[in-house]
Amino acid sequence: MAYDDLIAHVKQTEALSQVRGMIEWDQEAMMPPKGAEQRAQQVGALAAVLHSRATDPRVGEWLSDIDESALDEVERANVARIGRDWLRNQKMPADLAEALAVATSRGQGQWARARAASDVGAFLPVLSEIVNLKRQQADAQRLEGESRYDALLDGFEPGMKTDALIDILGTLRAPLSDLRERIAGSGRQVQALEGDFAAEGQMALARELAGTFGYDWEAGRMDLVTHPFCMGTLGDVRITTRVDQARPFDCLYSTVHEVGHAVYEQGLPEALALTPAGGHVSMGVHESQSRLLENQLGRSRAFCGWLHGRMVETFGIGLDQDAFYAAVNRVEPGFIRTEADEVHYNLHVLMRFDLERQLIEGELEVVDLEEAWNTRFVTDFGREVTDPANGMLQDVHWSVGLFGYFPTYALGNIYAAALTERMRGDLPGLDDDLARGETGAAIGWLREKVHRHGSVMDAPELMEQATGGPVTSAPLIAYLERKFGALYDL
Repeated sequence: MAYDDLIAHVKQTEALSQVRGMIEWDQEAMMPPKGAEQRAQQVGALAAVLHSRATDPRVGEWLSDIDESALDEVERANVARIGRDWLRNQKMPADLAEALAVATSRGQGQWARARAASDVGAFLPVLSEIVNLKRQQADAQRLEGESRYDALLDGFEPGMKTDALIDILGTLRAPLSDLRERIAGSGRQVQALEGDFAAEGQMALARELAGTFGYDWEAGRMDLVTHPFCMGTLGDVRITTRVDQARPFDCLYSTVHEVGHAVYEQGLPEALALTPAGGHVSMGVHESQSRLLENQLGRSRAFCGWLHGRMVETFGIGLDQDAFYAAVNRVEPGFIRTEADEVHYNLHVLMRFDLERQLIEGELEVVDLEEAWNTRFVTDFGREVTDPANGMLQDVHWSVGLFGYFPTYALGNIYAAALTERMRGDLPGLDDDLARGETGAAIGWLREKVHRHGSVMDAPELMEQATGGPVTSAPLIAYLERKFGALYDL
């Protein structure tokens, strides 16, 4: 009885949380500009209701009354995840939860305007407010022995600790830097894809790619935004993209990335809808799905052969298949994380991981962030940031309070490489499929190994079961060495 009452309460809370997600999607995709303040108040009101439900004393009572020995695997997973969240939620003051919701709702709009105007000063006040509130949240919610950043990281990668993540991601920096240097010194010149690519053609091809990678259009839609994202679950999963007429790969591969998130959400177990066990297991696993589709499949030589044909038909490009494949995978130290090649991408993430840890721990103040960003960028990438839109204003994450999210991108890349290694062993005809623009077998494999399990297992256990052993960064480094070693004659 206690378990049934607990799940009924949690399902209602999750339904309301999904309503909040949809109005936040609307804010970024469709809301008229003058609705920003009104929407901030709406989000704040919903946040207050959600916090009240999450901290309802009955949740603790139900948890105490449950006999876990009588539960099955799914029920035990639900109780464990509800108990974990309850432990932190009841430590979060209601007024702080509401203030954060209002500030981050306002922050997204102010970030978008500041980015468009390349005006850091216009963004600093709201970012300072958000960072201060996130520090307060971390102080309120952290458990004994945890750092501030540990408390925030747990919201995206449950059970992961900062020191462990530093160790995992720290294995990437040296080999990636070495690979970058060898590519730069190779003397191999790769031609970029240049031209004027009509927005209508890009969007038509992006829609085709979404379907090609398994996106269910009866359970979603696609819109244009400043910073692409995916929102929703199961029967309502919405994706977004952006268009630059000089950079078609930005649109196409951003779309495939978001489709990776979407097909994961669309493939979660319907029988467990609205329960913790029925949701995604962690953002690292979530990012593994998007990065795997975007890179290991979407940028593979086999799939690029198919995509080359569609680009010729749509835009009349003059590159042959080999030159097109090279252009898709061209290595160049650029400013924008979302447009970065696979060699540089994780270096972007590691930089943000370090900076946001310093912000949350109080070792860096927001007023000094631009200088810290620009200095670090020169160190890591050897280039001066001259436009803030290409610097600290490029990502939406901090404006909406997602501190702790960035490292999951790199963790997702590590998971993606390990999953692909196992997938290729199980699907020997994968490249033949990809050369025909067919991804059904690959998506079906991911459905079986990852999606259908929801979060009944924790992320390390799920990944170990899916890949056949403990996951390390070795498959990612090996994959990048093989791919770019061949491309740049190393």
